Amino acid sequence: MKNSLLVITMILAIAITLGGCATKGDLEQAQAREDAIAAKADQAAQDAQAAKAAADEATLKANEAVARAEEAEKRANERERIAEEKAKIAEEKERIAEEKAKQADTLFQKSMKK
Repeated sequence: MKNSLLVITMILAIAITLGGCATKGDLEQAQAREDAIAAKADQAAQDAQAAKAAADEATLKANEAVARAEEAEKRANERERIAEEKAKIAEEKERIAEEKAKQADTLFQKSMKK
């Protein structure tokens, strides 16, 4: 009886050991899953790199647009300053013309009184 119990125990131990081991098919499936995951990771890394490059390019274009806008603002401010100076000059010329007209009118009035 001890021998048969020992044999049965050994058979069960061998069956459990063999049943717990991965088969070649299981290993191939695991390798295939690992390869698929690695391919997905590579693709995700490439997509991330492409997105970063696109973001960098967009940032560069935005910075260029900001620089152009700032330059346009400077030019507009300069034009506005020049226009204000011209308006002041025109006002000054108008004031001088009015003074001359008043002087001429005064001289005319004096000449008419004589």
